Formats: sequence, structure tokens, C-alpha cells
Amino acid sequence: MHRLDWTDGNQIRLLENGEAYYPAVFEAIAQAQQEVRLETFILFEDKVGLQLREALVAAANRGVKVNLLIDGWGSPDLSPNYVDSLVTAGVQLHFFKPVKRLLGQRLNLFRRMHRKIVVVDGRIGFIGGINFSLDHLAEFGQQAKQDYAVEIRGPLVEKLRELTRASLKPPAVAQRWQRLLRRVGQAAEPAEQAGAKAAVVVRDNHHHRTDIERQYRLAIRQARHRIVIANAYFFPGYRLLRELRRAAQRGVDVRLILQGKPDMPIVKTAASLLHGHLQRAGVRIFEYCERPLHGKVAVVDDEWATVGSSNLDPTSLALNLEANVVVMDRDFNATLSERLTHLMAEACHEVPQVQLSAWGSAWAQLRGAVVFFALRRFPGWLRNVPAAVPAIQPARPSASCSSGDCGDGAMARAQVSP
Repeated sequence: MHRLDWTDGNQIRLLENGEAYYPAVFEAIAQAQQEVRLETFILFEDKVGLQLREALVAAANRGVKVNLLIDGWGSPDLSPNYVDSLVTAGVQLHFFKPVKRLLGQRLNLFRRMHRKIVVVDGRIGFIGGINFSLDHLAEFGQQAKQDYAVEIRGPLVEKLRELTRASLKPPAVAQRWQRLLRRVGQAAEPAEQAGAKAAVVVRDNHHHRTDIERQYRLAIRQARHRIVIANAYFFPGYRLLRELRRAAQRGVDVRLILQGKPDMPIVKTAASLLHGHLQRAGVRIFEYCERPLHGKVAVVDDEWATVGSSNLDPTSLALNLEANVVVMDRDFNATLSERLTHLMAEACHEVPQVQLSAWGSAWAQLRGAVVFFALRRFPGWLRNVPAAVPAIQPARPSASCSSGDCGDGAMARAQVSP
């Protein structure tokens, strides 16, 4: 198992929803003097996406080096005008696995770049589950997402910067480069500093395939009195579910906050298959019913907490590129715990445990046995999906912009170099 690269002396602030996240990110970019690095799964050409473009273009125009990596599946419909305005300003824009289409249908669904990271001047960083789209703001309406991110100041920011720089390198080169920088960074940092102890934990398709899931399992295994997990897409593998059951059976107060109004109905259906098995062990399940839950956060006991991009489902645990921050700090744990407690009290309902007849109980146990037999090697079997080196392609100006006409373009696929 890969050991976490812990750093001390970090100031970590919880940001809830776009109302807190976007102003903090845009202000940091406005203050940038040297470099902005940004990775996101979704970037839409709406109010939020236009504000981001304005901030990045302004930074590039004043000489700041700007790198933007977006996922081709999550952000497939940026107009030529949007792309041109970034590229001509000097933004280094790249698409992770630009989506291929056949008869109008998008292909290459699997192994996406699902991370959401911003790093400014190596001094301030952001990581979490919030994309750059209007549906992370309450003004979007009933489908606005409930989500979380963190703002980080301190030595951990350099780790985020390493990660974003490695994203644009071939995997083997990136791994060697990260190990070298880690040794240099550890030699330069004091052993302990005032502030939060924290680490970045990633999932990739090479050397860190199970790191995020392992950190969850380790924290759950060591829990003594409390576990709260809020996760949008909950259908983990057998071993993580087993650790949750064992924790509840030894007296730990285990609570899950899942989607009650999901953006995709199958999400609730899949999670409900696990309810009985978990509840019979003592796990309490709450459904968030105000709007879609998009968060990927957890607290364990009084110190451990995590915030990031990783769901607890097959695509996040076995396929996608993900990044979480793990924090060992009582103050941050207390802040996140308070927000999750408020969520359960004000916007959730607890799922009652179904009282079954003898026949119903037997059927439920048989169904549970079948489900968990399938889960015993799951999601590991998904790792057999081909993991070729992803195509990361730089954007180039459209033909009209190259000829001097950078006017508004219709919504279409952004052009990328071969």
C-alpha cells in the first residue's frame, strides 16, 4: 500500500457549494502573479463558465502562465469562440481524451479525468467535487447540487501543483518526476509546523489504482465512535461494505448520507440494494431530499476527514482519475461534522429499516448473498477495461480565428490538434 505523503502546517477552509467556492477561486485567480493551474471534469459555457473564462483571460493578459485541463467527456460542447478566446490570450488549454462520436453518439465513456483542482502561484489551492457550471449555485433551482470543496494554504499546495503538472506528462515520466520532487520537498520542509496535517490521495490507472478506497477502509477499520459518509454515488465494493458493517457491529455510530432526489434514478435504485444488509448490522442511512447530492466527503471520529472528487462507486473506484485531500485535524473535522449534522437534521430523512416476515427475511438474505457474492471481486474486475495512455490534446484556434475572425461561433465541438 502506498503511504501518504503527509505535510503539516496547512490552513484548510471548508467551502460549501458554488456560493462559497466560485468567489474564492475567482479572487485567487485575480490575484495571481505567476501561475494558474486548473483541472476540471465539467466546464460549461454558462454564467459560471463565462466568469471563469474572463478570469483566466485577464490573468493570461497580464503575463500569468495559465494551464487548463478539462475532460473531453464532461465538457464536450464548448464553442469555437470560447476556446479561441482562451487560446489566443495565451491559456495552455488541453482536453483529456476528447470524445469520439459515431452517428452523433459519444464513445470512450470510461476512464475519465474526474478531478477538480485549482492551484494559484503555488500558494493557494482548491480541491473537491465542484465543477465550473451553474448547477452548483442555488439559483439553478431544484436541480442545483449540494457539494463541498476546500481552500488550502501551506505546504500541501505544492503537492497539488506537482499533481497538476504530472497530469500532462506520460505516466512513467510523471511517476519518476513526482518521486524526485517528493524527496526534494521532504528535505526542504520542517518535520512539524503549526496547522493541519493533510495529504493528497489519488486514484489513477497505473500505480495508485486503489489508494482512495484503501484510505477509506483504513479509517473505517480504526474508527472508535463515529463515521459519517456523504457520497453522491454509493455502490462500493465488498471490502468497504464489510468494514462499515464491522464498525457498526462493534458499536461505532455509522451514518451514510445518500441521494434522495438523485440526478439519475438508477443511483438511488443501486444504493437501495445495499440498505438492508447495512441496516441489519446497525448502519443508519439518511437520504438528502432538498436537491441532488453531489458531495464526496466523510468524517471519522474527531480528527480524520476527507473531501474530494471520488465517489464510492465503480467508475470512481476502478476507472476514473480522482483526487481527494485527507485531513487529520480536530478543527476541520468539527467544521465538516457540524455541516453534515445540520444536513441530516434539516434536509434529510432517515430510511427506516424494513421489518420483514420470515419469508421476506429469507428472500432478503438470499438477494443480499447474491449481491455481495458479485461484489466480492467488485469493482476490481472493472480494472480489466483497457487502460491505454490517455490522449491529452492541446487546443488550437479555429480556422476563422486563425484568419483573423474571432467572432461568436455556434455551439460545437472545440477543435483540437491531432
